[in-house]
Amino acid sequence: MTTTKAHRDAPLPDTREALLVLHREARRRRDAAPLLSHERAEASEEIARIEVQIARVERAMDPPLG
Repeated sequence: MTTTKAHRDAPLPDTREALLVLHREARRRRDAAPLLSHERAEASEEIARIEVQIARVERAMDPPLG
């Protein structure tokens, strides 16, 4: 499965739980893709994008997580 630009630019959820589900799915796609493939690179970029959003959500928690 390839990720489209529209999918990459779609807003991410604002709950940690929903983000963790997306993160798990993106890791599964990355791990299933061949090494050095376009699909693996796209999944890796999606993982990074999700991790940034998770960090934002965690910093906004009261008290901050981590």
